[in-house]
Amino acid sequence: METGSLATHDPVEAVDGVYLAELAVSENMSVQHFEIEPGADVPEHDHHHEQAGFVYEGELTFLVDGEEFTVGAGDGYTIPGGEPHAALNEGDEVARGVDIFSPPRENPDWQD
Repeated sequence: METGSLATHDPVEAVDGVYLAELAVSENMSVQHFEIEPGADVPEHDHHHEQAGFVYEGELTFLVDGEEFTVGAGDGYTIPGGEPHAALNEGDEVARGVDIFSPPRENPDWQD
């Protein structure tokens, strides 16, 4: 067994105001912590990874296939692999949560 702590992982600023920290990686999945500042957004993208997540603080608006979904503290969500999606923090507080990806996913860098 391997363990990790958010306190020991330096977050990567994937895009302005969006911070990711890879917490755990196994052969079949990875767990990533996110912080998205008010007004920041994750641009539309897709990936072959199935994604499941949980917001524990704040609120996010997801845009998936032209539809808006609001996910707040205490809410979970899933996004199928290959589905284009984006996320925006329209609130006044930082949105924090975790995402699980299968197969495992490294910290993306959408600036490249």
